[in-house]
Amino acid sequence: MNMLFFKPWFFVVWALMGFTLDAAAQTSSNNKTGSRDFIVAVVDAVPITNHEVMSRAPQLQEQLKQQGRLVPQGESLLKAALERLIVEKALLQHAKENGIVVEEDAIDQAEQRLAAQSQISLAELHKRLKAQGTSPERLRQNLREQLVLQRLTERNVPGRIRISEVEIDQAVRQRQNASIDTNPDMELGHILVAVPEKASPSEVAALQIKAQTALAQLKRGDDLARVAKEFSNAAERDTGGLMGLRPASRYPSLFVDATKSLSEGDTTLVRSGAGFHVLKLITKRASSVLTMTQTRPRHILLRPGGQLSQTAARAQLAQYKRQIESGRSDFAKLAREHSQDASGADGGDLGWVSSGMFVPEFEEVMNKLQIGEMADPLVSRFGVHLIQVLERREAPISERELRDLARSGLRDKKFDETYQLWAQEVRGRAYVEYRDPPQ
Repeated sequence: MNMLFFKPWFFVVWALMGFTLDAAAQTSSNNKTGSRDFIVAVVDAVPITNHEVMSRAPQLQEQLKQQGRLVPQGESLLKAALERLIVEKALLQHAKENGIVVEEDAIDQAEQRLAAQSQISLAELHKRLKAQGTSPERLRQNLREQLVLQRLTERNVPGRIRISEVEIDQAVRQRQNASIDTNPDMELGHILVAVPEKASPSEVAALQIKAQTALAQLKRGDDLARVAKEFSNAAERDTGGLMGLRPASRYPSLFVDATKSLSEGDTTLVRSGAGFHVLKLITKRASSVLTMTQTRPRHILLRPGGQLSQTAARAQLAQYKRQIESGRSDFAKLAREHSQDASGADGGDLGWVSSGMFVPEFEEVMNKLQIGEMADPLVSRFGVHLIQVLERREAPISERELRDLARSGLRDKKFDETYQLWAQEVRGRAYVEYRDPPQ
């Protein structure tokens, strides 16, 4: 199972750098146009050409659009792309001065991750890039630079992020306050007017009038205990009609839905198979026990290599899926026989997991599955998976876990701002000479 876990900062940096197929392929398609190239800026003796700016501009445009940020146009876009390149060149020079290098094995793995991210084989990745005018060598150089920037960022940015205990306290309070809309602690007053299974329409009507009478008495302010004693067939009749303070998840969903829009002291009437329920909202407050959603998935993993191609692995898992869905095979049995993950011995069972424990491409698919549902074969950086969700639950969070979650969330929020400030510091120490403007 450990193979699916990841270092948090790696993927924050990966996204920040815009590390995608388009980013890795940032070669100038404009080279095919035959237009004259020229130097637009020099950063510490490293030139930036007009073609580099023209290649970076559409990539920047798409990245800003995905982030929901304002996208500059025309000359403003070219200037923004040039500034990105200047910062990047300054950072690369800074990395060189600090002795940061990337091994060939790391570049091999980055190529494979890039292919997995696009759900294609490495051969198909090279084919697509060649069609765009990019050679595998150029791809590897771009990957090398991105990995250098990633390592430089990981070395310099996380340690600059400062989070105070006051900020964590505030984040914890916000999460606790939000719980009142998700799983609040509630106490309901309950009066049940039971309806026999074979009651006639006239008997049902009479019992409904009885329930409406109980409701009317509560609405005018009569004592709940007295009304429950007179009208109720529920177990709470002898405890003043009170059901006890408990998380909303421990109440029948019918009761929770019926009282969702009520204020404390309000009443309502609902019908179930057991009869008519008169409900009074006594208390509703943020839960003293916060929970988080956990999922229990299982998977079968095949790792392409040797005689097994990625295409063949996907086809094999698709066949397993059809066999399982038709009842001809058992998921756990197939996992034990074929999965190349340590979880195979347990029938592919990965146990109970919380958000953020798996690599993003695995977790995204897992989170969309209903209980019992299987996804189509998924390609991740670790291989090809057949995923099924067995169960979901709301698990209590300890105070320490809650504070750790708050701290992690605050670090993620501050990462981009801290990165930008640090990158500008490095850029400010670099020698930058502007030449002809990009066009």
